[in-house]
Amino acid sequence: MQGKVEICGVNTSKLKTLKDAEMQELLRKFKAGDLQAREQLIEGNLRLVLSVIQKFMGRGENPDDLFQVGCIGLLKAIQNFDITKEVRFSTYGVPMIAGEIRRYLRDNSSIRVSRSVRDTAYRVLQCKERLVSQNSKEPTAEEIAKELEIPASEVVYALDAITAPVSLYEPVYSDGADPLTVMDQVKDMKNTDDRWLESITLREAISRLGAREKHILAMRFFDGKTQMEVANEVGISQAQVSRLEKNALAAIRKSITVS
Repeated sequence: MQGKVEICGVNTSKLKTLKDAEMQELLRKFKAGDLQAREQLIEGNLRLVLSVIQKFMGRGENPDDLFQVGCIGLLKAIQNFDITKEVRFSTYGVPMIAGEIRRYLRDNSSIRVSRSVRDTAYRVLQCKERLVSQNSKEPTAEEIAKELEIPASEVVYALDAITAPVSLYEPVYSDGADPLTVMDQVKDMKNTDDRWLESITLREAISRLGAREKHILAMRFFDGKTQMEVANEVGISQAQVSRLEKNALAAIRKSITVS
């Protein structure tokens, strides 16, 4: 079948979608004890799970595993959703599904985090889920810190420590041509080929100077000394220092231009 993509044996091209009115009705039935309504809610929100796991592709994880973990998050979202609050289910469900996937990736990460930081991260995530359930919105680091009575910096550090690593070659944008990867966004703009060649040329130009000129330039531009301080240390006048410095810089400039 054209366009057929299966995850965990589920044909994603045939996944159902529910309208808002249907969602609300099924949620009311489930909260009243109708387990059949829960099954319909699960089936009607598998596309939501599919859309969330797309953000976690490209990390070497099996899509089937991510989908199953995402479904666990969906079950928790359905179970904990408060129908008395005026909020769309997807607004509440997406963070729950994503949180479950992040927890899975964190627990299966090859990067080891200290036990104390991991314990703090567990507390932070539990508090975060509780606050999301209560307020139907993502809490800030400050709100979580206040709830747990710890510094906000500790909250941020714990969450950063358990964040799943991202490949430098993971695509972040594609317009149909070559995709833009993380590498393109974080590449070193300082140590480029041009800068490398400039550095070599500069070193060669300096190597052609006399010992006294090198010493004066080192004190002036690396040690940050004034011409008067250099003159006192070398034992010549400030005017001589100024002339030697000017001649040395001119020689370097000429050497680089010729190169």
